[in-house]
Amino acid sequence: MKDDRVFVDTNIFIYASLEGNHQGGKRDKAVALLQCLSEKVVFVNTQVLHEIYSVMLRHGVDEKAIQEKLAVIIKEIKLSVIRLKTIKQCWAMRLKYKYSYWDCLILASALENDCTVLYSEDMQHNQVIEQSLRIINPFI
Repeated sequence: MKDDRVFVDTNIFIYASLEGNHQGGKRDKAVALLQCLSEKVVFVNTQVLHEIYSVMLRHGVDEKAIQEKLAVIIKEIKLSVIRLKTIKQCWAMRLKYKYSYWDCLILASALENDCTVLYSEDMQHNQVIEQSLRIINPFI
């Protein structure tokens, strides 16, 4: 069912993964959200995996631990590969919605995979993109 398809942005995984991250309860909210999504088809794209790796490295997490965390995530999600079609849709999203290039790549991937919800704190909460994708900030 289409309503069961959601896209999760990098920040959700980062907050859930970093132990010392209790800013306003974001870690608890991120963990709770990921647990609630166990009944959904969760998508991320290759960009999200790269960003998780990079951010965790900057926070001093051991590379083996990062790779183990990513292996767990990969088992639980559907991975969307960024293709030329995705990039071209990203360009169109950028012109239309004026989000950053990287946020538009997330939007394009979510739309490409028929997701109805994008969980992210980086874009406008409750905005509907292309009449089919609602952005939800789970930290509000």
